[in-house]
Amino acid sequence: MKGIYLVTDRKACLGRPLELIVEQAARAGAACVQLREKQASTRDFLDRARKLKELLAPFDIPLIINDRLDIALAVDAHGIHLGQSDMDPETARDLLGPRAIIGLSVETWEDVEAARNKDVNYLGVSPVFPTPTKTDTKTPWGLEGLQRIRRRLDLPLVAIGGLDSSNAEQVIRAGADSLAVVSAVCSAEDPFAAAKKLVTIFQNNYRENP
Repeated sequence: MKGIYLVTDRKACLGRPLELIVEQAARAGAACVQLREKQASTRDFLDRARKLKELLAPFDIPLIINDRLDIALAVDAHGIHLGQSDMDPETARDLLGPRAIIGLSVETWEDVEAARNKDVNYLGVSPVFPTPTKTDTKTPWGLEGLQRIRRRLDLPLVAIGGLDSSNAEQVIRAGADSLAVVSAVCSAEDPFAAAKKLVTIFQNNYRENP
């Protein structure tokens, strides 16, 4: 899991079709897309997941479903992202299989320590900076917190929370293997250009973490 990781937010799209934003990010070189639909009905969530999976297939970009294992199973998504109050990763792995991508958010140091023994593919470090798109999170990790997690774990780290082109380089150098962005792309006047700029920053600054 390395690169720009787009997390969807229909409200952040400013009235534009979500599919348009996702396609622009895909064309710009995004590495992954997570479909997050906190308010949608199951039927609407399922319909949107099917559309995005079809849209992303030509780009060979994985679709990750936020929280909802039933949706991930129904559309045969590439994986699922889980929060600390969601289904445990072990059960998700049993149901989704060994090839599925399973991500887990960590919001406290206790979460980080517990994650060392969990069968997950990456950790979502949430939030790195304060962000209006996630209001139910704990104290931001900051760059020092991200560095501390990097020193402790070998798992890929996906940084999320308040990320944009102004701080992307700092976050990469602090140990992030991927940058999860929401408003920085979804709310941008030109989503393609915004995503492309982030992709370029990542490519110019990322080095494999030892």
